[in-house]
Amino acid sequence: MYMSADCSKVKLHGFNNLTKTLSFNFFKICYTHTPAHLHDYLRHIDEAYSAKNLQRVLCEVVDIIGANILKMSAYDYVPRGSSVTCLIAEEPILPSADVTDLHLDDQVMAMKQSTVVHLDKSHVTAHTYPESHPDEGINTIRVDMDISTCGQVSPLKALNYLIDAFDEDIIVLDYRVRGFTRDILGQKHYLDHEITSIQEFLSKKIRRQYQIADMNVRQTNTFHTRMKRLDFRLGDYLFGWGTHRFQEGELNTIEQRLKKEIDEIYCGTSCPIDQAQ
Repeated sequence: MYMSADCSKVKLHGFNNLTKTLSFNFFKICYTHTPAHLHDYLRHIDEAYSAKNLQRVLCEVVDIIGANILKMSAYDYVPRGSSVTCLIAEEPILPSADVTDLHLDDQVMAMKQSTVVHLDKSHVTAHTYPESHPDEGINTIRVDMDISTCGQVSPLKALNYLIDAFDEDIIVLDYRVRGFTRDILGQKHYLDHEITSIQEFLSKKIRRQYQIADMNVRQTNTFHTRMKRLDFRLGDYLFGWGTHRFQEGELNTIEQRLKKEIDEIYCGTSCPIDQAQ
């Protein structure tokens, strides 16, 4: 049974087969003026966005959405980047054993079988993609995260935690509910909760911090949101040196380049530098 989008209780014919997937693209931008600054920045990125730190974040996500970890794998790539994959389940995790050797009641047996069946449908993943402009000192770190769940577990519960945890300049969000589940009368249900926009699940604090644009297709339960930080302070983007180490003309050029990078990523298109805001 679950509460449908119109708040009525629905008795299901079997398991809730709806798959809810929330995808994040986080972008953080910075400027490095010298090769030494770039070297130090990349070393900082390797540490701040290491597989170990991503594991910590993913464990918190799983706890927030009320799921259970089945298995986790993590890897730091050479020379850059890291990945973490976490298989999760809605049901409590039972000790590993051959079920044929155990005297389990029907409910526990069904739970264990459900855990096995749905391994490939519920997961949390994170991948990092450091990138640098070859000439202009602009550096971008992208973090991709996916939370895919089935049953009653909702990935939207982790939305505000992840935005606060990464605190990045640009955020691209995609949320989609796929498939259908069937009630005991045979009627298909394509959504089990009310939603018109991802923005509805953002805290007031976060909505005040970002410029936000939506592109939603409600007929297919597909929701897309792009976010750009409103408060631009040049000193926050300089790695290695403060603003006092630059000439005024240099600062204007660096600010123009940074804003161009941010606007292009936010809009998803390239633009001439004189159009940067």
